[in-house]
Formats: sequence, C-alpha cells, structure tokens
Amino acid sequence: MNQFIKLLFKPFAKHIKNKDGFFIFWENKDYLFFLFFFSGLRMAFAVTSSSSSTAISGSSFPRSSASPDPKVPQIGSVRFADRHATVNLSRRRCAVKPVNAEPKRNDSIVPLAATIAAPEISEKIEAEDFEQLAKELDNASSLEIMDKALEKFGNDIAIAFSGAEDVALIEYAKLTGRPFRVFSLDTGRLNPETYRFFNEVEKHYGIRMEYMFPDAVEVQALVRSKGLFSFYEDGHQECCRVRKVRPLRRALKGLHAWITGQRKDQSPGTRSEVPVVQVDPVFEGLDGGIGSLVKWNPVANVDGKDMWNFLRAMNVPVNTLHSQGYVSIGCEPCTRPVLPGQHEREGRWWWEDAKAKECGLHKGNLKQDSAAQLNGNGNGASHANGTATQSDIFNSQSLVTLSRTGIENLARLENRKEPWLVVLYAPWCHFCQAMEESYVELAEKLAGSGVKVAKFRADSEQKEYAKTELQLGSFPTILFFPKHSSKPIKYASEKRDVDSLMAFINALR
Repeated sequence: MNQFIKLLFKPFAKHIKNKDGFFIFWENKDYLFFLFFFSGLRMAFAVTSSSSSTAISGSSFPRSSASPDPKVPQIGSVRFADRHATVNLSRRRCAVKPVNAEPKRNDSIVPLAATIAAPEISEKIEAEDFEQLAKELDNASSLEIMDKALEKFGNDIAIAFSGAEDVALIEYAKLTGRPFRVFSLDTGRLNPETYRFFNEVEKHYGIRMEYMFPDAVEVQALVRSKGLFSFYEDGHQECCRVRKVRPLRRALKGLHAWITGQRKDQSPGTRSEVPVVQVDPVFEGLDGGIGSLVKWNPVANVDGKDMWNFLRAMNVPVNTLHSQGYVSIGCEPCTRPVLPGQHEREGRWWWEDAKAKECGLHKGNLKQDSAAQLNGNGNGASHANGTATQSDIFNSQSLVTLSRTGIENLARLENRKEPWLVVLYAPWCHFCQAMEESYVELAEKLAGSGVKVAKFRADSEQKEYAKTELQLGSFPTILFFPKHSSKPIKYASEKRDVDSLMAFINALR
C-alpha cells in the first residue's frame, strides 16, 4: 500500500520521506499541499511555506499554545494567516480545542459600573422567583440578606452609596468577607461635608468608589434655560432626572443587580411596602428589558434607631451633617435639618408634599398611575383631554364644595362671619388621596364649631387661577381664611394629620 501511494504521488511530489510513518507534500506558488500518514507516532508537525523557502519540523508543543497574532481567525485547531499556517494534530481528535481557548468569563461590568458598552460575553440572570425569595428572607438579618446578594451576583452587583447612613451597607458587605463594589452619584450639588465623607469612607474600608456624573451638556442646558434653582418653582423632578436618574441609569446598565439603603420607615407614603429583594420595576440591567435588574434592600425592615445603634456599635465613619440636625441627606439646596419630632424625610424637598419624597431613583415605590400624573412636584398634569377621569374625593356632608365663583367671593370678603379652612386639590393626586381620611375627620370634628371646612378642585382649567390667586404650589394646598383678613394663610407644614391641622386652626381662629 505504501509503495502504491508513493508511486501515485511521485510525479508531483517535491519530497518524500518514510520513517515510522511517511508523508508526501508538494507546493505551488502560493500554497503548500500535504498528505500525512503515520502509524503509532504521536507528534505534532508544523509546516510553513513562503514563496522563498519551505521548512518542516516536528515537535511536541501543547495544543493550547497561543499564536503571536490574536486576530488570526480560527477554524478548529488550524490557524491561517496570510501565507503562513500552523497545524496542530493529535490522535485524540475529539478533544481538539481552539489554540487560544480560555475558561469562559464574565466581562459584563469590566472595568466599572459606568461601562455601558455591550460585552463580548455576558451571563443572563438566572430565572428565579424573587417574590418568593423576598418572603423567605423577610425575617432574615441585614447581614444574611447582604451575604445572599453578594453570593448570587458576585461582581455583577454594586452598592449604591448616598453619603448618609448607607455606610451601614458597606459595613455589612465587609462583614460577609466577600468582595464587593460601591458606586455613588455625584450630582455636583452635594454638601462639602458629604464629599469629605466619601473620602473618609474610601480610606476606612480601603476601597475606591465608582462615581457617576451627570452629562455636562444636559446640566448646562437646564441651568441656562431655567437657572440654578428652578426646582424651587417647578418641582425637583427635572433637576433630579438630569443630575441623578440618568447617571444612575447608565451605571445600572452595567450590572445585574444593585443594593440600596431603602427602609420602610423612611417614607410611609412611598416605602412602607419595600421588600428585601425585588425585580427592579423601573431600571434595566445589563441584559436590557423588563426584569433584567434585581434590586436588593437589606435594611428594608430595620428601624432608624436600630440603624444608628449599629453604626455607633461598629464605630464607622458618619457624615458630620448628622450632628447638625440632618437626617436624610441629599443635594445641598434641597436638604435641610429637621427639628425634634419631625420625620426625617421632612428635611428633603421641604417645600413639596409630605408623602412624595422620591427623586426618581426609587420611582417604582409610587403606586398606581400617579407617577405619570405628576409633572414634577405634585402639580398635577391633567389627562390628555384636559380633564381627570377619577371620581371625586373629600366627600362628606361636613364639607362645603366651592365652585370657582364661590372661592372668588370668599377670597374677596374682608369681614367674614366665620373662618374657613379650604383644601385645593385634584382627585387623581395620590397625595390628596392620602390625606382624605384625616381631612374628612377634621371636618366632622369641626362641624358646629364656628369653622367652615371646604374643598376646591384646582386642577385643569382652574389650575392657573389657583396658582396666581390662591398660592397653589402643589397638591394639596391648604388655606385658612381668617374672619377679619382678606388674605388667606397657607398651611406650610407637611404633616396633614388631624392633630397637626387642628393645632394650625386653633392658633389662628
């Protein structure tokens, strides 16, 4: 058989060799052709050819040795580059792998959370019932929840650090003994104390935070068109959207999960039902689309007092603003200290509604379609046709319903027979809905007391009048019309419970 093959190829072959096995090869101007035969020889041969020279050598190099040119396309175990070729052969052909084969790795968030370019290789979030997981972990400790989050997502999860008591999250992460990442949003409007706090935390834990910044062009456009403090007049949502929400969106696009410091007791109106883990209802993760991001809230069930007891016990750095009366800390223009007895969120966007203390980072906490009905700070946006379809609220025989003419007449009177308390409202506003029970109870309590309690629907076509003539800033706005004054007095507090409203009335009537 061997002799037959040699005779068959001899007219065309340039070299013929026969030892333990034999091979025959020939070449033309550009290509090297070869036929390979062997018996029992476990050797790898490298064959190279050029227009000027031909070389043949045998060696036992491993199959995974890398080519100096990583861009060369691969087909099985053969690599072609211009006119050079390397062939790697073995009797165990079923185990042949690419020359540059490496273990599969997850590059989804390399190098930082800020990376938004699609990776070459990404791992999908493992399908799981996070509602069921939330129930299972509802009674777990914050440390246990943190450990579970870091174990599940590894380098694809990061802690969102705000510069307040979120340092507890970093402490819990450190206590798990697992590696962790931290990112923060630098809005450009933070307090100097907060920036110093960032630096102190980095040194204390030996970490480098991944800072996200707002787009300079967007900030420039906002400031040039509306000024530096437009949020005092038309709601904080637009400013927060530019400085916080969009940078956060970019950061989360490089993650599969994130960890927040939300607690249920922080805002009864928006956070009372926050679970310890959930599929994020607002933001998207690395894979894109609904359900591509998981949100962990390890301290959701922790009371504020217990949180601070933990921070003191662990002797961790804290923002020096806390010692000045600040509890919930955000941007400098939108944060102020709170008085004893005030809720911690009353120091945030204090000129707005008490039960809407969200900037958009946790917009999913707002229920129903109320978020879509707000144009920033609770100044309700009407439905597309200019009217609201929701049924009326504040329905009680103890309440007087004022028409436009009625409230105009009330506002013109200088000598009223009795004082009036009037709420300017929109029935679709969830803040108005939240205070309905207490306001109706107040009206029934004041029935026959000499104080009239009334309501005036101030949305749609009545909104402009209410803004210019009745001090409407956001829904609801509560006005007190004294007996001997034509100018109404606006109720400034964010507490709308019966006792707080009664104290306001008693001080003025």
